[in-house]
Amino acid sequence: MPAWTTYLLFISFALAASFTPGPAVMLSIHNALHLGWRHALWSSLGNISGLLILATLSALGLNAVLQSSEMAFTVLKIAGAGYLIWLGIQQWRKAGKPPGAMPEDRSVPTTEYRPRALYSRGLTVALTNPKAIVFIAALFPQFLSVTKPMAPQYAALTLTFMLISLLALSTYAGLAVLARRRLSTWFASGWPQRISGSVFCAFGLGLLRLQRA
Repeated sequence: MPAWTTYLLFISFALAASFTPGPAVMLSIHNALHLGWRHALWSSLGNISGLLILATLSALGLNAVLQSSEMAFTVLKIAGAGYLIWLGIQQWRKAGKPPGAMPEDRSVPTTEYRPRALYSRGLTVALTNPKAIVFIAALFPQFLSVTKPMAPQYAALTLTFMLISLLALSTYAGLAVLARRRLSTWFASGWPQRISGSVFCAFGLGLLRLQRA
């Protein structure tokens, strides 16, 4: 466990990072708007599971691989950008349609709103974002003491970051639900889906511009 002053400083950085809107926040808001807070929680749990995996991989040296291999970094970057753009296009296609409703074409799968699918989507958003890996790899070492065992410190920082991220995503989801109740007519128009779809595409295009440090 890091010293308390160092730990509190880490919490302040983690709060700032977690409450800054990004793909995970947008996914949580979208799910809350169209499916409710409980459904949004599943994608949030998937996202923090992704953070756990990223932190573990970072500790094992994945960041060093990404920094040394242009191809590995580019492949992960393109995969992440492609997934975010795909999510954006899906939101545009579904704009104005009631979420969770059975489509007229019974051949169209209706499992995308189930907890497992929502969890997987949140997990994928986290795992295909090289920026998250680089961020964790750059942030965590600043708060580790070389005079103490590394594993307990890394575990404490990872768990704290996961809890703060879950708090941030749940807060945004709750605010989205409150907004929907006040603006139900506007949400029924499909424009929130178009806006969130555009934001997802923008995040994807922005990810393509990401360069190795």
